[in-house]
Amino acid sequence: MAELKVNIRKLSLKNPVTTASGTFGYGTEYADFMNIERLGGIFVKGTTLEPREGNPYPRMAETTAGMLNAVGLQNKGVDYFIRSLYPGIKDLDTNVIVNVSGSTIESYVACAEMIATLDKIPAIELNISCPNVKKGGMSFGVTPEGAAEVVRAVRKVYPNVLIVKLSPNVTDITEIARAVEAEGADSVSLINTLLGMAIDVRKRKPVLSTITGGLSGPCVKPVALRMVWQTYQAVKIPIIGLGGIASWEDAVEFLLAGATAIQIGTANFIDPAISVKVIEGIEAYCDASGIKAVSELTGALDTSMLSSK
Repeated sequence: MAELKVNIRKLSLKNPVTTASGTFGYGTEYADFMNIERLGGIFVKGTTLEPREGNPYPRMAETTAGMLNAVGLQNKGVDYFIRSLYPGIKDLDTNVIVNVSGSTIESYVACAEMIATLDKIPAIELNISCPNVKKGGMSFGVTPEGAAEVVRAVRKVYPNVLIVKLSPNVTDITEIARAVEAEGADSVSLINTLLGMAIDVRKRKPVLSTITGGLSGPCVKPVALRMVWQTYQAVKIPIIGLGGIASWEDAVEFLLAGATAIQIGTANFIDPAISVKVIEGIEAYCDASGIKAVSELTGALDTSMLSSK
């Protein structure tokens, strides 16, 4: 059987399949549907220094081949996470990774410092790309300078694996990737949601209370795949690919484009056991193809037939 283990720098994953922040709660919510310890990792719900109520309702809407969300990083804050949630997930036999967000650089730093005190959290995912908050979030991730500034500050206080989540709402995502790599990011995850909107034609009003929101699901996959491929050409650090993955075939496409690991997001809402099915599909694909280690797939896209003109 193929070796499914992959490494994100010093973070070892038993397989390349993880779940995207905001779509899998804190992991335990899915325990009735699957063995969550089979996952390579769980990226838990976005965590901020202070509690956040999130945006007003309505803040979710279905779209063609996807969904819009404007939840706005609703959470009870890092103190509550440490006191009430961490004890219930710290002993899971998988990597539990905290998605850290903020409205200022100082709040990112303070939150990361607190997470760094938790022995059983081996990594954080720095969210500099959320399009659903009015302050912070995506504003840091749309310029190389802004991205570099927040990563530089967090890197000074956070000693463990630092993954930076990138926004697709930019002209050139490789510029942002290079900037965070230069400031010490161990990995990048991409893409976060695309900025979109929906309109109720009968009411002549936006569907979401915030007018715009984050678009995810199968409809964004071609964009995400292209950005992963471009970023793979631009940086040396490992890439975690996400955006519309709903099957093992989708996951393998991301690996071939350059991802070392992948995250499954919106598909969790459709099939709560999809992640395990993707793991099994990747393993069967590797065995049928004579691939000894899934890591051989990373960046193995064959473009030799293309014209050099």
